[in-house]
Amino acid sequence: MTTPTRTVPPAPSDDGSDIPPLWFTVPDGLFALPMAPTPEERGALAHAFVRELYSRGDESLWTPAAPYYAAVAEYMADEGVSYSAVGLFSTVGNGVAQCALTVAAVRTDQTDPDIAAHGTLAVLSTDPLNDARWLDLPCGPAVSCVTLREFTLRPEVTSTGEEAKLLTGQIQVHVPFPTGPYTAILTLYTASTEYWGEFCDMIAAILQTVSFAEPED
Repeated sequence: MTTPTRTVPPAPSDDGSDIPPLWFTVPDGLFALPMAPTPEERGALAHAFVRELYSRGDESLWTPAAPYYAAVAEYMADEGVSYSAVGLFSTVGNGVAQCALTVAAVRTDQTDPDIAAHGTLAVLSTDPLNDARWLDLPCGPAVSCVTLREFTLRPEVTSTGEEAKLLTGQIQVHVPFPTGPYTAILTLYTASTEYWGEFCDMIAAILQTVSFAEPED
């Protein structure tokens, strides 16, 4: 995993949303999708995004890829996602560990973060497949939920032509806003579970930087 970081400001919006702002810091290696309020801005950001993501490519790859990622960003924005990134990290032997990180805000009935967090923990704990836990973050209370799933891949989609198993992991953290009736949901998803420990460390470091007030630095 790389160590340089950058702070992510609140996503722009033109829909009159009253969602309070949220800041957090992510490591280099996370490539943010072109989230923007207008098609023109998404298009421009998409062209920059594909050049950064596929830095060894050329126009034959970038030109068709940019509209695809612009459309993905539009879809995710419509679903309430304010930040989405693809994570690509070098591993030993010139391999690559991949993940996806999204951040969204959902309206809740509570403006008290403690009450909202206790309610979230109670709901998530009803599923025996969830590992739901209480967290005390610098920004306030939160609830984490870890789930692991194993999927069977059909022979026609594997490199060996034989049926294979794919283990995936998801870490989802619910952080109630102290500034309004919303809960931020940070979700990290990966099929590179051989690096599960590193991804757990990464999301833990990101959570330590979550802030509902603009950072001074």
